[in-house]
Amino acid sequence: MHTLSLTALLFLATPVLAADSKPASPAAEKKSVVKHVGAEEFDRLRQQKDAVVLDVRTASEYGEEHLKDAVLIDLRAPDFADQVAKLDRDKTYLVHCAAGGRSARACTKLEGLGFKRIVNLEGGLGAWKDAGKPVVK
Repeated sequence: MHTLSLTALLFLATPVLAADSKPASPAAEKKSVVKHVGAEEFDRLRQQKDAVVLDVRTASEYGEEHLKDAVLIDLRAPDFADQVAKLDRDKTYLVHCAAGGRSARACTKLEGLGFKRIVNLEGGLGAWKDAGKPVVK
């Protein structure tokens, strides 16, 4: 009977202990600032006056075709972080690559460098062209 009483006491105290536990830290609750959008939304957003289209492909890929007025900073370049650090953090960066993988990684790097308005084109330039959007050749 003594064991039953002790078990009941522990059971009743458990909710109190849980209620006294601290909430998750702000870092644990941090949400990504990166927005992932399709071609239509990307096109709409690039019309904003503070928007910068950032192409993170190679120079040769860019030379074959690119979005009008896109700024090229190759994700694979050894000085990628240095080049990005020179950008105005008050602008909105619309990031794309060929298929979406490099741009997603670039967005993560931008976020880590303190950029707050980052948009990734899902599916990259391929999705852009599939949607019938224009490119410069």
